[in-house]
Amino acid sequence: MTLVKKTISIRRTLLVMIVGFALAVLILSISIFANMIITDTKIQTEQNVKQLANFIASQSASDVKNNRYNTFNQTLSSIEFMENINYVHIYRIVPNSNEVRFFTSYNRRDYPAIPEKQNEINALSVTKFYPTYLEFIIPIKEDGTTHGYVYVQSNLNHLNSLTRNIIITLIFFIVIALISTLIIVAKLQHTITTPIKTLISTIQQVSKGKDYSIRCDFPAYRELYLLSQNINILLDRTEKNFAKKDSAEKNALMLNDDLKDKLSNRTDALKESNHELLSTLEKLHQFQGQLVESEKMASLGDMVAGVAHEVNTPIGLGVTASTLLSDRINEIKVAYDDKTLKSSQLKKFLNEGAENVAIIYRNLKRAADLISSFKKVAVDQSHEESRFFNMTELLNDVLLTLAPQIKNLPFKIELNCPDDLSVTSKPGPIIQILINLILNSIIHGFEGKEQGTIIITVSLINGQLNIMYQDDGLGIEQEMKNKVFEPFTTTKRGSGGSGLGLHLVYNLITQALGGSIKLESEPGKGVHFEINFPVN
Repeated sequence: MTLVKKTISIRRTLLVMIVGFALAVLILSISIFANMIITDTKIQTEQNVKQLANFIASQSASDVKNNRYNTFNQTLSSIEFMENINYVHIYRIVPNSNEVRFFTSYNRRDYPAIPEKQNEINALSVTKFYPTYLEFIIPIKEDGTTHGYVYVQSNLNHLNSLTRNIIITLIFFIVIALISTLIIVAKLQHTITTPIKTLISTIQQVSKGKDYSIRCDFPAYRELYLLSQNINILLDRTEKNFAKKDSAEKNALMLNDDLKDKLSNRTDALKESNHELLSTLEKLHQFQGQLVESEKMASLGDMVAGVAHEVNTPIGLGVTASTLLSDRINEIKVAYDDKTLKSSQLKKFLNEGAENVAIIYRNLKRAADLISSFKKVAVDQSHEESRFFNMTELLNDVLLTLAPQIKNLPFKIELNCPDDLSVTSKPGPIIQILINLILNSIIHGFEGKEQGTIIITVSLINGQLNIMYQDDGLGIEQEMKNKVFEPFTTTKRGSGGSGLGLHLVYNLITQALGGSIKLESEPGKGVHFEINFPVN
């Protein structure tokens, strides 16, 4: 039974991430702006009321000092037009006793009287704010002497009205931003997922119909373009492989028919027999070429499996990080909806969100680098045209492509190549040569060893590229050394060895590149290959 792995939707991820981030930024920005406005209004209100209190104190100083009650009441009646003033109390200090007594007061129309504030003079020397009003007390002084105190209580109707208007405006902007963000996310989701759905449909069509002549369209996005390109390369090689298998089966059937004819026609002339033998020998040469090509495809298949396994890890980490980020966003949304969102909770969410985004970016970049390197090597191996390239970059691409196969092995590979060495040649055969030599050292040279070193030195000598390849492995026995480049020569016969690896290397160097290869080796002292071929 096949287990279906739980997946998440790109649309949902985009929706949660973008909407959550946009709302968080908008709410935070508007909240800060609203808080600044409310704070400024609050300070301005306090300053205005204090100015009024100072005016009353200055006007009442003489009347309080001389205990002129009726005269000052006329002064208090002049603040009736000030709608924000609820209460004004005047307290007088009795001369020679320092006793504070109630002198007179002003109550706003229809407002009930409030208790006297003599006992709260010290506490109210600093303005105190309440949900609907503020209050404070200032001294009444004349010539440096305090004769009494002024208590003022002002309502905060204007401030509360402003706060309500700001909250309504905040909700309006949040709704507008949410609608705009949803429209943008829907457009973005359609733009991204449409080419992906097209690609999936093409792969399903190939899988169901087993028609490997179908090719993927190339989307406008670079990552999907590269993916489609590599899938098309894989389909090309699969189609060729099936065509070769069909041809081989037909040839085998023809060969069987020929053998049956030979058994039934034993009396045929010797000339006809010789002709059949020559025909069979020619077919064997064809099969040998096919086996060499199969060796190339096998090495590429190993790289495909390795790169696929290597890419799976960073993509898996990216998916895990994005899922965690989605969960955190949902928690923040629930807290916001329940009105329990705290600043510490929001700060923690922002820190964790930054970490998760960094994890997603690093792992996706790693996967993109692997796919890019594999694409270069795969394309070069499938083409043998000459082009201009940098040798250091080519060596690094080979090592990055082989990384899934060799990263857990205790062997080191050292590269010695000038960074500015660029040549015009055929990179495909060079890549195949290096891959075969490295894998040959790992499989044969380092068998049973816990450590080993491969050194590759590249230089340009008199218009020819010189590659010195050596390892400190087991070396090659003398009887094997003289025929190591012959086809089907292997020490692993019966254990998976085809004996075509170094034969393929020899053919690529001498035929594809027009060069030469020399081998020096002794048992227990490793191998040393010197490769030379002309370049521009």
